Amino acid sequence: MKSNRKYLIIGKVSLKNAMAYRGTFIISMMGGFVLVISQFYIWNAIYSKHSEIGGYSWDEMKSYLLIMFITNSLLSWYSEMAISQKILDGSVAMDLLKPLDFQKARLAETVGASIFESILGTLVASVIIIIFEGITSPTNLATWLLFVSSLLISAWTKFGIIYIAGLFCFWTSNPYGVAWVRAAITNLLSGALVPLSLFPKWLETLTAYLPFRGIVFVPATIFLNRINGQAAVQEIAVQFIWAVLLWLAGRAIWSRAVRQITIYGG
Repeated sequence: MKSNRKYLIIGKVSLKNAMAYRGTFIISMMGGFVLVISQFYIWNAIYSKHSEIGGYSWDEMKSYLLIMFITNSLLSWYSEMAISQKILDGSVAMDLLKPLDFQKARLAETVGASIFESILGTLVASVIIIIFEGITSPTNLATWLLFVSSLLISAWTKFGIIYIAGLFCFWTSNPYGVAWVRAAITNLLSGALVPLSLFPKWLETLTAYLPFRGIVFVPATIFLNRINGQAAVQEIAVQFIWAVLLWLAGRAIWSRAVRQITIYGG
């Protein structure tokens, strides 16, 4: 427990930094807000001629968009760039000298910043709920518990992907390019653009073997009560396995990266 105290302190410092630079987070949050509002009106126009698309009613699609916004708000652009920036500005060299696990320290920073981001996200989500009247939500406690569990593992999974993408800056000096590629792949295969069940069958099947669907599609599907009970638990178990595998992959890549470290500006 005592050994984890240093990561708790890192998380507290990250939370204070997030509150000090709240303008950055608010702008990032508003970007997500504009995106979800845009998608709302696009889907609203599509549903004006259909009562149901791919098995989703309009009320269910509004709920799906809300979950998409929440999952995207858990980890911001700031959290993603903080990892790559440490590598590019050379400050990673100082981390190598500290008695800290680099991966755990970055997770602590991300969790600390995410607390503030989650508060802002909750406020914006409340606005969205007011705008999107008729949102479908779980009606029993068990579904809510499953949804929250899935949402937390979703954040862990996304951190694993972001962390690995950030480590690629050891081999490239273009963090924005890496971040954009990562975001494009994640948004497409996680269901952040459209529900995965609307994909062609072959692509939907492919996503079942990838970790991305656990970021948006699984928590959204549980929230909409499309899967429940044992099926929901199995989906959460798969999410957990992917989160652990990504964590271990991040460790392996870090071990390889530090052997050939090239520090820019350090």
